[in-house]
Amino acid sequence: MNENTMVHVVDDDDSVCSALSRLLKAAGFQVQTYSSGQELLAGPIGTDDGNDVVLTDLCMPEIDGMTLAKKLSSTPFPPPVVFLSAHGQVADGVRAMKEGAVDFLEKPIGAQDLVAALGRAAERLRGDRAERLQIAELHRRHASVTAREREVFVLVVSGLLNKEVAWELGISEKTVKVHRARVVKKMGAHSLPELVRMAARLGIPVDPRANRSLALA
Repeated sequence: MNENTMVHVVDDDDSVCSALSRLLKAAGFQVQTYSSGQELLAGPIGTDDGNDVVLTDLCMPEIDGMTLAKKLSSTPFPPPVVFLSAHGQVADGVRAMKEGAVDFLEKPIGAQDLVAALGRAAERLRGDRAERLQIAELHRRHASVTAREREVFVLVVSGLLNKEVAWELGISEKTVKVHRARVVKKMGAHSLPELVRMAARLGIPVDPRANRSLALA
């Protein structure tokens, strides 16, 4: 599976880039090397169809590893990042982990540890892509929901009972049930909790009318 992953190695030391390139190619990865963060950012990185993982040194001139990671995080599809740190940079490594790095490794690097870290990064990449595909599918389903059905959808996932939804929208409870059933079918939900989770993943906020109705109950 490594051969499907492109590792972008960023280090201002050419000898380090060459050594890492040989090691990673031997482990089956595709590899590209860069002498600076600017060089990496100038190319096509973080695309939807890419299998990109970034392996970067923490300390580099102009754009250091932390700054590079932040710039990559603003791309449409941020690649996972693994940091290389010199001895004594543990605090920086911990901060990098808190900011979303997959891993950080101290030089000199053991081949097994490096391959394992990049394997975890590739796994995160696959997970992120699967999540994006799932969200895109939810948006596609949600686009088929009518305006009235969306109103019912929001109020139902906000916690209102059918009769409360009917009162809020000025329609009959029977009509609410019809709209609710259509929403469930269009969204492909098998239960109310699943519908609630879908709404959360779509970023649909709780309707304020739900809080008012619950307060009056």
